[in-house]
Amino acid sequence: MNNKLVVSSSPHIRSPETISSVMLDVIVALFPVALASVLLFGYNALIVILVAVAAAMIAETAMQAVMYRKLVLVGDGSAAVTGLLLALTLPASVPWWIPVVGSACAIIIAKHLFGGLGNNIFNPALVGRAILTLSWGTYMVGSVWPGPRPFEPTADLTTKATPLDPMEGQEIAMELNLSELFLGNMAGSLGETSALAILIGAFWLFYKGHIDWRIPGSYLATVFVLGAALGEGFYHGFLSTGLFHVLAGGVLLGALFMATDLVTSPVTPLGRLIFGVGCGVITMAIRLFSDVYPEGVTFAILLMNAVTPIIDKATVPKKFGEVKK
Repeated sequence: MNNKLVVSSSPHIRSPETISSVMLDVIVALFPVALASVLLFGYNALIVILVAVAAAMIAETAMQAVMYRKLVLVGDGSAAVTGLLLALTLPASVPWWIPVVGSACAIIIAKHLFGGLGNNIFNPALVGRAILTLSWGTYMVGSVWPGPRPFEPTADLTTKATPLDPMEGQEIAMELNLSELFLGNMAGSLGETSALAILIGAFWLFYKGHIDWRIPGSYLATVFVLGAALGEGFYHGFLSTGLFHVLAGGVLLGALFMATDLVTSPVTPLGRLIFGVGCGVITMAIRLFSDVYPEGVTFAILLMNAVTPIIDKATVPKKFGEVKK
């Protein structure tokens, strides 16, 4: 009868997963995306990724030393994930200091000034990208985008619009077929080109149980429906236009890797559906009606991050047997 009843403090339900193991799974899931970007854009993409990750880890080490008097060189892996995610939102043509500034802002402002991992309200990588977009928009949303040259050491760093460019986007889009959109043979940021690589990586997160279908499913469904309904059918018909908006830009990367962030997204099932629909509506509103920013994923997710506590509070399930006062 010994040890039949063990009394201890909470948590009473324990999991073998740790922050480090979850972050390692995210890095594994992002590896196909990073690999595809290097194969498409060459060593320029590799440089952007390495610089962003290194800058994020250095900023993490510095903040740990200043705020907590601890020297942490590697940590739980969250800084590396933030740097990698930020790098995948950047084009291969950016100068080296862009990922440095973005990673530093993501770690210092969006993470540690809010109290560190678990206390941040906004997705750190997207905060870094938003600051870069608002401060140095010519590098982030300008007309000079690298064109992919698969398996070549360098990308085609010439003036080239993306399919979502408000001025020339439709002409560029009409030159691409759905297979090129799916494989990533188009100009854009490192992680928003190959839908195939993103889906392969996301499968690992679904398999490990770190994300469920509600946020990405409702996000992608909303983008598809609004793209088909309001996109004027410019891309070979209404349904194809809806699919174009799903495959082009950063919707897939944002829906599967950014919006599903465990810290900044709702925890209730209904709340996750509302969150995904809200992200989709804001994304398409910016895409269809903005003449400044061709892509709305960054601001859509950040705006929905801001209302996540309200969504959670409004969608808390009722207790069994609860009656109205």
